[in-house]
Amino acid sequence: MIFWLASYPKSGNTWVRTFLSTLIYSENNHVSFENLSKIRTFPKIRDFHGLCNNVQNRDELIKKWVTAQEVLNLNPEVKIFKTHNVMCNIKGYNFSDLKNSLGVIHVVRDPRNVLSSIMNHFSISDQNEAKRFIFNDYNWIGLTDANWKKNFEIPIYIGSWGLHFNSWKTFPKNYLLIKYENLLKDPQKEFDKLCEFVKKFIRIDKDKNMIQEIIEQTSFSNMQKKEDKNLFTENVFDLKSKDKIKFFNLGPKNNWKKIIDKKISNQIENNFKNEMSELGYL
Repeated sequence: MIFWLASYPKSGNTWVRTFLSTLIYSENNHVSFENLSKIRTFPKIRDFHGLCNNVQNRDELIKKWVTAQEVLNLNPEVKIFKTHNVMCNIKGYNFSDLKNSLGVIHVVRDPRNVLSSIMNHFSISDQNEAKRFIFNDYNWIGLTDANWKKNFEIPIYIGSWGLHFNSWKTFPKNYLLIKYENLLKDPQKEFDKLCEFVKKFIRIDKDKNMIQEIIEQTSFSNMQKKEDKNLFTENVFDLKSKDKIKFFNLGPKNNWKKIIDKKISNQIENNFKNEMSELGYL
């Protein structure tokens, strides 16, 4: 069965994923980005071999989302997949269903801080363009009709920040919400909560001291240092300059009050008022 690690892009998914992959797969409690591949992304091209003639054809792809998961679930073990896809139904076809999904760890982040991280990650220089990105209910990444989207191998329907949050928050079983801001404020509390949740479904042979060590090993500053040593392999590249884009960029220093134009932050707050209020961001 599949356990989803779901988030809108640039919301802390990789931080949580690094912690989980170290917790579950590391023998010495030290972070190895090689373990990230054991909690890999869905969808990937390889999931649709023999199912789709052209994965860039969205109409063809969405018809096979669940079929691809059924094939993966022929292996009955619990597996964690990262996804940025909306939990949606398009033309009668679901992204997933309860027969294939065991639960979800849902990572969310204040959209005002998501905006500046989106700008860095997708090489967007204009805040208004980034705002349109997170406002777009029909946003797909991984299409070949826009240059910056070619950093992704397969179309992924991310929608808007609000649509994405609302689509996953109602998952009907084994749901855990993780707020990025809480991870920054009290990583011990949040990762302990995450451990207790995961232990219900996956055997974890780590004691409290080991878990504490993993929390320290996966701090943002330590992750930055590892990336600076070229140990992180999931960077995307600026398609104009061809330069590698820093993945662990601002982290705790990403303060929308100092970065985002006041007019744009007001527009974000108005557009996502209900969701941000629900999450305590307003």
